Amino acid sequence: MNVDEIRSGKLKDLPGVNLEDEDLSNADLNRINFAGAHLVGTTFTGSKLEGGHLEGANLMGANLVETDLRANLMGANLMQADLTGADLRGSNLRGANLMGARLTEVSFVGAFLSGANLMNVNLQGVDFRGADLRGANLTGANLKGADLSRADLQGALLSEANLEEADLRGANLAGANLTAANLLCAELHGTNVSGVNLERACVVGTVLEMAL
Repeated sequence: MNVDEIRSGKLKDLPGVNLEDEDLSNADLNRINFAGAHLVGTTFTGSKLEGGHLEGANLMGANLVETDLRANLMGANLMQADLTGADLRGSNLRGANLMGARLTEVSFVGAFLSGANLMNVNLQGVDFRGADLRGANLTGANLKGADLSRADLQGALLSEANLEEADLRGANLAGANLTAANLLCAELHGTNVSGVNLERACVVGTVLEMAL
C-alpha cells in the first residue's frame, strides 16, 4: 500500500485496509473510507478525518492527538488510543470501545456515544454538552469537573464514577445507575433523576431537591 497516495488524497476508498503502525500525521483524510480498517498503532497526529468512515475500525493504541475526528466511528476499537485534544464534536461513537484511551481536552459536544464503553476512563474536565450517552458504560470513570449539561445519560452505568463538581444541569439521568458514585458538589439543577439508583452515592453539597 502506497501511504503517500493516501496522504495526497488520491486513495479514498480503503475499507479493511491494513495500515498498522504507519505514519499518516498532518494528512488531509477528510471523507476517507477506513471502515473495518486495521489501524493499530497508526499515527494520525494533526490529521483531518472529518466526514470519514471508520465504522468497526481497529484503532487500538493509535496516535490521534489533535486530530479532527468528526467522523463515523460506530463500533470502532479505540482502546488505549491517545486522543489528546481531538475534535469529536458530533461524532458517531455508538458502541465504540474507549477503555484505556487518553481523552484529555477532548470535545464530545453533541457526540453520539450510546452504548460506548468508557469504563474507568479519565474524563476529568471533558466537554460532553448535549452528548448522547444513553446506556453508555461509565463505571468507575473519572468525570470530575466534566461538562455534562443537557447530555442524555438515560440508563447509563455510572456506578463508582467520580462526578465531583460535574455540571449535569438539564441532563437526563433517568434510570441511570449511580451506585456508590461521587456527586460531591455536582450541579444538578433541572436534571431528570427519575428512577436513578443512588445507593451509597455521595451527594454532599449536591442540590438534589432542585432536580426534576
